[in-house]
Amino acid sequence: MNRKNIETEIKLHVADLDELTEKLKNAGAKLVKPRVFETNTRYENDEKSLSSQGVVVRLRQDSKITLTYKEPASIQLDDKILQRLEIEVKVSDFDNMELILGRLGYHSYLIYEKWRTTYHLDDAEIVLDEMPYGNFMEIEADSIEVIRFIMDKLALQKSTAYRTNYIGLFFRVKKRLELDFHDITFANFQGIEVPKSAFAPLE
Repeated sequence: MNRKNIETEIKLHVADLDELTEKLKNAGAKLVKPRVFETNTRYENDEKSLSSQGVVVRLRQDSKITLTYKEPASIQLDDKILQRLEIEVKVSDFDNMELILGRLGYHSYLIYEKWRTTYHLDDAEIVLDEMPYGNFMEIEADSIEVIRFIMDKLALQKSTAYRTNYIGLFFRVKKRLELDFHDITFANFQGIEVPKSAFAPLE
């Protein structure tokens, strides 16, 4: 398996985005992609078996269009850091790619939006994600040692980490706040206060 297709990352809750941005600058992080708006479409098959198996088929549009396939996390490197297969390819036409997916038996399942800012620090990629329900960061690197080094460097050891993806977090929030909408958009969350406690695993 090509190592570049193995995703090793940690997802952390961000209490203060401005403070974290300042930490990144002071640590020498390089801004490689300024803040950009993303629209992500997740796909399902008729049996709705992808999500239940932890498989992701996603079409993302920001400054480019990317088709992504992810398998469930194959390795839990510790209680916070996960490793999984991720394959991505750039495509030139969103609508035609969606037609192809439809012909293959996939349909749009859920849409989620976010603003993303991307940095590089040492040998890691760090993204700051502004989701409609809160702010998060992801640290991705080739090894768990690099991720731990970055966390130490940015004094993030006490930050809350989540082993689920943004849709999994949304479903936790949706159940706890008794929300009746399906897509994770800024319009849907307008005027809704989401406490950090809403992200905790469901019993």
